[in-house]
Amino acid sequence: MRALFCRALPALLLALAALALTGCGPASEGSPAAIGPVQELKWEELVPKDWDPTRRYRNISLESLRDNDPRAVQMLDEMRAVWDNAPVNVALDGTAARLSGFVVPLDNTQGGIREFLLVPYFGACIHTPPPPANQIVHVIAADTVKGLHAMDTVRVSGLLKAARYSSADMGVSGYEIKSASVEPFVTTR
Repeated sequence: MRALFCRALPALLLALAALALTGCGPASEGSPAAIGPVQELKWEELVPKDWDPTRRYRNISLESLRDNDPRAVQMLDEMRAVWDNAPVNVALDGTAARLSGFVVPLDNTQGGIREFLLVPYFGACIHTPPPPANQIVHVIAADTVKGLHAMDTVRVSGLLKAARYSSADMGVSGYEIKSASVEPFVTTR
């Protein structure tokens, strides 16, 4: 028993020292350096497999409805309520993640942008109705990002959390990444 304890003691002391040093140095909570290996996510992974927001509208001839038709207005209101309350993939809550998408600024100063919504397609939240909440990520960058503009493509890394954020103008997000690392998205060929 004593031999087992003597062999385990150095590992235990090392683990305690690592725990004591957590939060020290340049890595802050939620930053990629602090969260370990990062999982590259695809947007469809953010949607629970059993959620189908279009099921209810499959038997309706939408092209026969005009924009000002009361039935169309009612359906749009219902759809918006369903999409704003879209469920998230709870299995991803707390995941060290990397996700690429388009920027919808929430703050925009001369110094740059620090807070924005990350969306999966160009024009989302700006020119069209916002996507479902499970397709919008509220991002708060670790530092202000200079030279970033609306609809720029970026890659965001950090700790993905299931959390609702509502912007009256832009939509409701189902996820957030705080202290995010933000870099331009560049395709490789």
